[in-house]
Amino acid sequence: MPEDTHARIAEVFRNRFGHACAAVASAPGRVNLLGEHVDYNDGFVLPVAIDRRTYVAFRASDMPANDLWAGDFGQAARFSAASLREKREPDGNELPVWARYPAGVAWSLNEAGLPPKAMQAAFASEVPRGAGLSSSASVEIAFGLAWVYLADTPLPRMELSRLCQRAENEYVGVNCGIMDQAASACSQPDCVMVLDCRTLEFQLLPVPESVVIVVADTGVRHALADSEYNERRRSCEQAVRLLQRRLPGITALRDVLPAELNRFAADLPSEIELRARHVVDEIDRTRQAAGMLRAGDVQAFGALMNACHASLRDLYQVSCPELDTMVGIAQASPGCFGARLTGAGFGGCTVNLVDREQADVFVRSLADGYEAATRRLPQIYTCTASGGATVTE
Repeated sequence: MPEDTHARIAEVFRNRFGHACAAVASAPGRVNLLGEHVDYNDGFVLPVAIDRRTYVAFRASDMPANDLWAGDFGQAARFSAASLREKREPDGNELPVWARYPAGVAWSLNEAGLPPKAMQAAFASEVPRGAGLSSSASVEIAFGLAWVYLADTPLPRMELSRLCQRAENEYVGVNCGIMDQAASACSQPDCVMVLDCRTLEFQLLPVPESVVIVVADTGVRHALADSEYNERRRSCEQAVRLLQRRLPGITALRDVLPAELNRFAADLPSEIELRARHVVDEIDRTRQAAGMLRAGDVQAFGALMNACHASLRDLYQVSCPELDTMVGIAQASPGCFGARLTGAGFGGCTVNLVDREQADVFVRSLADGYEAATRRLPQIYTCTASGGATVTE
């Protein structure tokens, strides 16, 4: 898509459906500075919405089925209230994989007693798919906001986030936590969200002016990411069940202190202990990090990012050689305070906290070093902390 994706998708809609759209909904991707793989453990996370968005041009339809056009794929899909449960189009064909994200949101709204109006929609995204930047959440929130707009009934942003999370969990089949959807729906410009994934309360803290956030894409996508993600979640749940014998008051790993895990580690199988140790330590890091952000201590915050990557690599075991190579080059490059993988892992992107005055030098150093080491030319984005989802007429 061209730079002005908003205008372009409105034009695509007109060409596809023969009339103008009513409005365009957009929702950003996100990058998580700290708190990886803890949202589904009721932990604390520090995401930032990025200035890459999914755009949905839409209009209410007089027909009973929703008609969708995916501009990125050049593909159409249709679904009705009657065909949603079977994940099929009205003619009986299976829904394409990409269409299950908006269809899942329609299903979730319906399950919540908020049946969505049928609509025509065309969409496209600037958020790289499979890169750990929450492209799926940006699609879900943009479509969800479009249906809320057509219903003309207010829905709190965090409630919309919960419904979109349910869509991904129960309809698409990826057991993600709430972070991605909440960041896409609720973020504000130039701010880091400090989100409590248990209470869903959050604070917005300013991004220190002395730094920029650089996202670097390894160019690697491993098909096992979704299955391994779900396996990590099951491991965490097993750790809780086993630790409840000693700590009967806990309901999630968020309730376990590092000292308590040390005391009862022998009760856990070795692999389960590794997974639990990452989560417990990472939640402790995020508790510390919020104070560092308030104080503007980017050196200390960056050190926690580095520690997070080591933990994801060695304990949670969701890294891969390309991610480790990129992080190692970044940590040794000028101006880097901290670097780590971001997202589910097994490929995708790294997030880097970089001195603003040395950002250009850092990007060149990282690009050259990674290409020399892997013969892959990385995509690197210097990101601005963006606002959350919007609808414009």
